[in-house]
Amino acid sequence: MAGIYVHIPFCKSRCIYCGFYSTTHADWQDRYVEALCREMELRKDCFGKTESLKTVYFGGGTPSQLSARNLEKLFLYINKVYQLPSYDGGVEGGPEITLECNPDDVTDEFCEALRELPVNRVSLGAQTFDDARLKFLRRRHDSRQIGEAIRRLREAGIGNISVDLMFGFPDESLADWASDIDKAVALGVEHLSAYSLMYEEGTPLYQMAAKNPAMKTDEELERQMYELLIDRLENAGFEHYEISNFAKPGFRSRHNSSYWDGTPYVGLGAAAHSYDGKTRLWNVSDLREYVEAIERGTLPSEHETIDETTHYNDLVTLALRTREGINLAALDEKWRNYLLDNARKAIGLDLLINENGQLHLTRRGLFVSDNVLSDLIFT
Repeated sequence: MAGIYVHIPFCKSRCIYCGFYSTTHADWQDRYVEALCREMELRKDCFGKTESLKTVYFGGGTPSQLSARNLEKLFLYINKVYQLPSYDGGVEGGPEITLECNPDDVTDEFCEALRELPVNRVSLGAQTFDDARLKFLRRRHDSRQIGEAIRRLREAGIGNISVDLMFGFPDESLADWASDIDKAVALGVEHLSAYSLMYEEGTPLYQMAAKNPAMKTDEELERQMYELLIDRLENAGFEHYEISNFAKPGFRSRHNSSYWDGTPYVGLGAAAHSYDGKTRLWNVSDLREYVEAIERGTLPSEHETIDETTHYNDLVTLALRTREGINLAALDEKWRNYLLDNARKAIGLDLLINENGQLHLTRRGLFVSDNVLSDLIFT
């Protein structure tokens, strides 16, 4: 199984919380897309000769900011270089092809263009259904546009829709958060990702909190919000398959799951990462530097070799995020013993459980997962 991630860094405006690489220089779009196509050629042998694509994921930034012409060009090149199965748009038995979208970009014209592309999954950045909080985040859409976007996507034939939500806003109550969850469920989406509001260094939100620390949500309230999220979504028929991700049966994100289980993937574009099982590569996080390097025929990337220690630490920090956790039998005896020795404390506190040879977080352990995992990595 192999996948492609395509980073589209363009945004109309920057949200105050976003720590991902993005730019508002839309005038670079055509040149950037041409560079992406050339990078595909440069990386065309990453999977070997027999591997076929199983997932394609357009993330950002805001991929829905690309013109229909540029989206079509990218898919033509993906098909040309990597022989994308079911390029005619077929979903059954074909690859999962995800496009991240902002609700206000999902117009009738956008959906008409979408019908001509092999996209079969959309990840919609809703964040909240409260208009005041959307303005606080500097999101471009309002709550009404979320439902309208989902209606249009359904009419365009998209049968797999994921919604992103955030919790832990300043002055947000449990009732406010419950309302957001219920509104997302009522829209009939197949997948939901939920994250606490993060104050990442270098973002406007981080600077705001530095001046007013009281704006951050109390840790106990945040824990209650997370518990509420799990209860509400499980009662609505969602499977809690990863710390922040919930899916209706059969609708787990196949692409994101490949990150957690160590499946190789190619990352295309500025700031994108690639992984082949032995090496991790990452492109430069600079639009101009990326484009100009590709135009010279060089890959603007750095890399690191994955030694056995790094491989073990990756397994702990990624696989243990999932519902299944780590298959202990798949570990060498050395690392299995190290893991179990260091897991004793968390097991005793009911934060981890060894269940039929699968070590995974308990429900109690989910909320404090960072602390649990830090005790298990090899330093």
